Amino acid sequence: MNKPALNRDTILLYLKGIAMGAADVVPGVSGGTIALISGIYQELVESISKLGIVALKILFKDGLSVAWNHVNGWFLLVLFAGVLTSIVLLSHAILFLLHSYPIPMWSFFFGLILAASLHLGATIEKIQSVLVYLVAGIVAGYLLTELAPVQTEFSYTYLFISGAIAICAMILPGISGSFILLMLGMYVNVLSAVKGFDLPIMAVFAAGCLVGLLAFSRLLSWLLQHAHNITMAVLLGVMLGSLNRVWPWKEVLAYQIKSNGEQVAIVHRNLFPADFGEITGSEPQLLVALLMMVVGIVIVFLPDFLTGKKNSV
Repeated sequence: MNKPALNRDTILLYLKGIAMGAADVVPGVSGGTIALISGIYQELVESISKLGIVALKILFKDGLSVAWNHVNGWFLLVLFAGVLTSIVLLSHAILFLLHSYPIPMWSFFFGLILAASLHLGATIEKIQSVLVYLVAGIVAGYLLTELAPVQTEFSYTYLFISGAIAICAMILPGISGSFILLMLGMYVNVLSAVKGFDLPIMAVFAAGCLVGLLAFSRLLSWLLQHAHNITMAVLLGVMLGSLNRVWPWKEVLAYQIKSNGEQVAIVHRNLFPADFGEITGSEPQLLVALLMMVVGIVIVFLPDFLTGKKNSV
């Protein structure tokens, strides 16, 4: 079990983790999208899917080194170290930017996800043969972003289930975990628990996340191996449908109140830039928005342009 050298590949993997963590902080942007863009998506899914009982059997039978290599341990450790670093150090900055400069930031994410969708679409062979699955993914992604938040009483069982569902967004491009929690009515509960260091709530939520991650990663890994084109078509559709969530010009229709009294927008209506100015009285910042969309698109395609290669997913 040799520790990898601190070389270019290790540093790049760590930076990809930072980018994933930054995306997961944003309601509406998924770390899975960043994994797709950066070319580590399939390795991430397969590595997570190897965690569990089989890995434990290998650990007890063959030792730590063999088990560590079986689950691609250094890959997961370096990547999630980046994710954790980002969440701890960058989350406040990202949320500040979203709050202070919403249109430029959402425009950037819109361009990023749009370009990632085009990038993914280029990897699907004979896409016309899976158009039905693509359309189904678009519809599913769009409907998910249009769901109204569930109003439900708190229970540990529902908290566990919410964790299991929300964590799937980490490896599913298009929908973020924070957005899913918002829709399930558990966003405020989980944030309040983290802020107040409520160990019982945090433990139950973490257990749900673990179960959901292990179960869903196995299913997704199997689908990628046995129905790759269909799976990628559905994922592409979900990403395209989720663009509804990150459209920069919105009118807020409803809020949710956090424990500290802060308002969180939970129901929006998309507007054309001209209508946005008339309805909200705010500047639509069209030129800035278009520029930030272009920046997001360039970030996705620049590596391919520089290397002359296509990233694998």
